[in-house]
Amino acid sequence: MSTKLPRLLAGLVDDAAIFPPGSASLPDAVPAHRQHRSSWYAELVGPLLVPASTVLNRELHALVDPAEELVVGLIGDTGTASLPAALAAVPTGVTIQQVEVAVAARGADPQPGLARLLPVAEQLAGRTVYAEIPLTFGLMEALDRLVEARAAGLSVAAKFRTGGLAAELFPTPTELAAVIHGCQQRGLPFKLTAGLHHAVRHLDRETGFTHHGFANVLAAALVAAGGAEVERVTELLRATDPRPLLAPIEQRLDAARPLWVGYGSCSILEPLTDLIQLGLVNGGTDA
Repeated sequence: MSTKLPRLLAGLVDDAAIFPPGSASLPDAVPAHRQHRSSWYAELVGPLLVPASTVLNRELHALVDPAEELVVGLIGDTGTASLPAALAAVPTGVTIQQVEVAVAARGADPQPGLARLLPVAEQLAGRTVYAEIPLTFGLMEALDRLVEARAAGLSVAAKFRTGGLAAELFPTPTELAAVIHGCQQRGLPFKLTAGLHHAVRHLDRETGFTHHGFANVLAAALVAAGGAEVERVTELLRATDPRPLLAPIEQRLDAARPLWVGYGSCSILEPLTDLIQLGLVNGGTDA
């Protein structure tokens, strides 16, 4: 029996190869994504994340076979208002699974952006719309707004940035724990993006930034779903030793992830390698 990929890890990593720091070209990213999706670890990989601007500019059309059903997540880099036009411009052979758009700059009130996004979300039936909310002003009120929209029947969820090309884009463990705990209390699904290249929290000596680990986030999400207080969630996010992270993860390998949908990474192979090294994935062999 194959034990290559536990259910807990299915669809964990969206393919953000086009985005920094990887910044692959679209003509390189599309065939590389096909290779990931045909590999032994295909179930780990979520959709290819593509900027709305590339769809509007018809850059995707020549790269897709109309019969292939390429699954894509649309990133609203051109703003909320252009999302319906971008969806209308999607070429045959591409299925849009999700739409993701930032609703406010860091430090700005997210409510006006949510007010613009939610009516558009009504037009995007069949796709989950992720509102990227800054981890600053008005965060919890924005989560409440999304919960209200979901109760009204909209397929919306939250998205948060956990890194980037500047130090202020990396939330502290306390800030991220508050988000995970807040989403758990509200039953609100969420995605993360940026900075989660490796499993365990670590210092990147090249940039000087301390990165969150995706195994830290997974363990924290699991204990939060089990009713842990925010202090326990924070403790797991701060851990730089994988051992306390593996205990809650290994207990739930056969279960679906609670609420944490996954995250975008410009590399698929980096997180895959870490999962193999931690013994959570068997490296493509059969047991």
